[in-house]
This record gives sequence, C-alpha cells and structure tokens, in this order.
Amino acid sequence: MIDPATAVESLIGDALADQRGRRVLLSLLRAHASLMRELGIDLIRTTGLSPGEFDVLAQLALAGGELRMTDLAARAYSSRSGMTRRVDRLVGSGFVGRSSDDADARGVVVTLTDAGLARLRETVPVHLRGVSKLFVDPLDDEELEVVERALKKVAIDSSFG
Repeated sequence: MIDPATAVESLIGDALADQRGRRVLLSLLRAHASLMRELGIDLIRTTGLSPGEFDVLAQLALAGGELRMTDLAARAYSSRSGMTRRVDRLVGSGFVGRSSDDADARGVVVTLTDAGLARLRETVPVHLRGVSKLFVDPLDDEELEVVERALKKVAIDSSFG
C-alpha cells in the first residue's frame, strides 16, 4: 500500500515542478489552516459566534443589510444547504430574518436585524484584534506590502472590493 503522504507529495510535485511554487503553496496551506483554526477558536470563545456565522453577518452588512440566499451563499463560499442551516441558527438567535423574495416567490431574502448588527459591532473589534495579532503584527510594512500585492494578483473574486 502506498503511503498517502508520499502520494500527495508526488501529485504536488507533478503539478508544481517548480520547487519555489511548491514551497509557497505548502506555506499558504499551512498559514491558512493555522490562522483559520486559531481565529475560529478565538471567535467562538470570545463571542460565541462561529466563523461561518460571523461571515454571514459581515456579508449582509457589507451588502447593505440584505441578500438573496443564493447570493449570500456565493459570497460566503458556502453550499446552499450549508447556508440554509447557518441562517436557521442565526434566525433562531434573532440576528437575521428570512422572508420570501417579493420579485420571485421561490427566492429567499436574508436580512440583518438590529440585534445582528449590534452583535457584529461587538464581534468585529474582537475578531480584528485576533487578525492583527496573528497575521498583521508579525509582518513588517515591507512584508505586508508584498503580501498585499501578491494576493491582489491572484484574487479571483472578492465581495470586499
């Protein structure tokens, strides 16, 4: 039986023959996984919101307070069924409302409530302190500039502009 780690390393090596590209990819994957894990643990511990719930509230706020369910799922990189479960929890908490789309009865509109906006106002500073501590503070200005330029080059779509 082939060792799974060896198999994956071989696949990565075949796809990214350039060792520099391979090292960057592996660094990106490790950084993303560790940052998201630590930020998620901190967010849940300090605010009670999961990263997915926080993302829903943030996406709704950035969109002016409401989105169709399909658009919300696309912005939050979630499946429609996954988003439905997440929205169900947020409706239960009173942070969002859900209604039929007046223009299309089959569509569902999700709306940020006053309680959801208040929760977001409490949560954003806590979350951004974690982002700053784990991602921004360890890098100097030059490194941050390089990371920003590189990420802008590879960004495919962003609801943050």
